[in-house]
Amino acid sequence: MMKRPPVPRGAGLFGEPELERKTAAYQANIDGGSRGNPGPAAYGVVVRDPRGEIVARLKKYIGNNTNNVAEYFGLIAALDYAQTHEVRALRVESDSELMVKQMQGKYKVKSEELRPLFERAKKMSQTLESFRIGHVYREQNREADALVNQALDETAGGNAAGSGKPERPASKDGTMRLVARYQDGVLQPYNALDLPDGTEVELLLRLRK
Repeated sequence: MMKRPPVPRGAGLFGEPELERKTAAYQANIDGGSRGNPGPAAYGVVVRDPRGEIVARLKKYIGNNTNNVAEYFGLIAALDYAQTHEVRALRVESDSELMVKQMQGKYKVKSEELRPLFERAKKMSQTLESFRIGHVYREQNREADALVNQALDETAGGNAAGSGKPERPASKDGTMRLVARYQDGVLQPYNALDLPDGTEVELLLRLRK
């Protein structure tokens, strides 16, 4: 009769941290999508408490972006929810194999566009006492996917042209007022810009207390 190899100290039978067995984990199903890739993009997040009850549904249009960028925005939104609601343990499920394996350290982040988002998500995940992320098939992620489409459809419905893109807050001289938050090396606009790729902008920063 073969003996089982000893379980490392501080780990469960399946390698999960001992803490996760003691601390009930929340679960977040996340998804991100882009119509055009790149094109109008949004993310959706469904958060469940340790009893399996849905405690939050998050969705947001994020302007003209790729699917992969939208996926990372969804992950960051889930981590932000965990931080602001003092969640100690979080399990994330996503149908983006690329993002999951990058977060697991199995794939390198070669995209300059994704690297700052990856670094921010990694840093946020390390503030939790327990964090796990795994890949699921799209059929197992339908609720988060539905939120993505709702966010995109609502944005399209809010425009006269129905293009799925928000109106730009531009003045007569072509300038735009932008309010953004700087965190973890990334400047995050509060309103979607919907600018064509390669657009050059000039920023005049005014710090707000």
